[in-house]
Amino acid sequence: MGATNHITTKWLGNMAFESNNPSGLNLTIDAGPDDGGEGKGYRPKALMLSSLAGCSGLDVASLIKKMKLNVDEFRIETIANLTDEHPKYYDSVTIEYHFQGSNLDEKKLQRAVDLSVEKYCGVMEMFRQFAELDIKTVFHK
Repeated sequence: MGATNHITTKWLGNMAFESNNPSGLNLTIDAGPDDGGEGKGYRPKALMLSSLAGCSGLDVASLIKKMKLNVDEFRIETIANLTDEHPKYYDSVTIEYHFQGSNLDEKKLQRAVDLSVEKYCGVMEMFRQFAELDIKTVFHK
């Protein structure tokens, strides 16, 4: 048996919920006005994309540190396609890793991305179970 994550998500009334996190920080989830909410919180499906980018980003950031690489800016764009029919889910996701800098070691950065995508990122592995993933690395001088 591996470790267990236990998250408590409490209804705040109307369409809002508060969810705790092992970090000690809470987050609010809410529907948009079109769906009867007040838009005062995160949308659950979009949160999954932040989760995916955050998980992989942590891997890459740690490898950038370890390999002592020079990167001025690093961002991850996640572009996901939702199915038309309910339950709507992401059937394909494009994940773009953007690196900016005047002295980028493209080979090592690509290696860092590959290690995250293929070996380390657990959220990526979960997404792989239900979505087609398209991974791109873009270097900006």
